[in-house]
Amino acid sequence: MLKLTPHRPSDVKHPLLELVQARLREFWREPAILFWVFGFPLVMALGLGIAFRSRPAQLPEVAVVNRAGAAGQVLVEALVKSPKLRARLTQEGDAKAALAHAKVDLVAEIEAERVVYHFDNMQEHAPLARLTVDDVLQTARGRKDPLPSLDKTDEEKGTRYIDFLIPGLIAMNLMGSSLWGIGYNIVAQRKRRLLRRYAVTPMKRSHFMLSYVLSRLLFLGVEVFALVIMGAFLFDAVVQGSLITLFFVSLLGGASFAGLGLLVAARLENTETASGWMNVIQLPMWVLSGPFFSYERFPDWTHPLLESLPLTALANALRAIYNEGVGFTGLGPELLVLGVWGVLPFLVALKIFRWQ
Repeated sequence: MLKLTPHRPSDVKHPLLELVQARLREFWREPAILFWVFGFPLVMALGLGIAFRSRPAQLPEVAVVNRAGAAGQVLVEALVKSPKLRARLTQEGDAKAALAHAKVDLVAEIEAERVVYHFDNMQEHAPLARLTVDDVLQTARGRKDPLPSLDKTDEEKGTRYIDFLIPGLIAMNLMGSSLWGIGYNIVAQRKRRLLRRYAVTPMKRSHFMLSYVLSRLLFLGVEVFALVIMGAFLFDAVVQGSLITLFFVSLLGGASFAGLGLLVAARLENTETASGWMNVIQLPMWVLSGPFFSYERFPDWTHPLLESLPLTALANALRAIYNEGVGFTGLGPELLVLGVWGVLPFLVALKIFRWQ
């Protein structure tokens, strides 16, 4: 006679744990998903890191027109030989055409008793080119500065542009992988009518949604580790603070963007619409939150609004840990912003979520 052995309570796993394991199996069984989770963020960070790496400042491009003949030859040679700019002797018509097509920043016409500068004041490098050329010419004519000066370039770790850039790239990758890894995946399942099958099970919506968040955080830990190693190996960007603090803040940032991904995916049935909404969330923060440059370049009255964005808070926190060695106690405002963005969107998504 067949004897049935009842399951002991200790043999039954929590539904949330089972769902997290299911999410992890989905990742491992799809090589393409593994690339988009691990490979693409690394490729993207590498490309952006190379594109925006620390490099010498671009020298002003100057076209020189000599109207003074032999008397102006000394000044022309001073400009051409100066290491502060790139100057070349040019005919008047060619110089004006080069300026009109933004091939040069400045045209310097050397006359017998003066120098005439032609430039577009709205062009970024033009005012600097004018000052540099004038300094070279005045020195060539015998001017001596009453106050000596010394130029020193700062190469200390934590103060370079690449040290500012790497934490911003990590924050941007966390935002993209969390939004797309959760939001797009759920919408795709709804579109394929898979979620409607879950609706007839005793599965809780909270367990279903938390399983995506927790599985993403597990992958994000590996992703952040890889990005930190890549930054140190390729760009010599070293974490000045605690690695534990860095990983905790990164996971909190990933949870914040996971909440936004769940909110986007709560009702949408079309992946194209989901892509549009995710770009609406991402693109403004790419510009306003300062992953490539400081958001403080915007007007002062916008700073409180920009600092309330999750990408701004995450980038600021990671830069403080990376370059200043700040600990948990110095990251209160940033942690609060990330916590609010993680909890509120999740609660709203839980309220409005539908299986079909």
